[in-house]
Amino acid sequence: MGKKLFIAALGALLVFVNTNSEGQDYSQHPQPVVKMQTPHGDIYCELYPDVAPKHAERIKQLCADKFYDGIRFHRIVPGFVAQAGDPASKKGVNAPGVGSGGSDYPDLPLEVSPTQKNTRGALAAARTNDPNSANSQFYIVLQDATHLNMQYTVFGRVLGDGMKVVDKIKAGDPIVSLAVVKP
Repeated sequence: MGKKLFIAALGALLVFVNTNSEGQDYSQHPQPVVKMQTPHGDIYCELYPDVAPKHAERIKQLCADKFYDGIRFHRIVPGFVAQAGDPASKKGVNAPGVGSGGSDYPDLPLEVSPTQKNTRGALAAARTNDPNSANSQFYIVLQDATHLNMQYTVFGRVLGDGMKVVDKIKAGDPIVSLAVVKP
């Protein structure tokens, strides 16, 4: 009897550990999943290594490096995008040069696919006018932005009710942590 109770409790604990605040379990999700903790709640995003392998791998590497922890959303354009990923924003969104920085890794080439679009909830690579200049900055699309399709790498998407959290983000809000929860 005690052994069965222990096994049942262990099983319940494993389900609890692999379940997010929405009650969804992403441990069996077909794509890699990252969890972004913000002051407004958690945002789970799937990554697309099949269409944007270099970008998906870069995000996973930067998560392992804890690069995004403490970085702030420095650009919020209502009805368009919420942007983060510049390490200079840790000093504040009005610090000199915020919006132009990146990681110490080399820039990435453009990786586009007609199947991945800049629709609400898309996770995409921010860059300069050079299409091969993406590095660590990303944006989350707040409202469909079809004019960006095939021009910016869409490497993931917000899952579940995550856009309810994204919609609360303001300029200056930090990313508490960004971590891979399903490789």
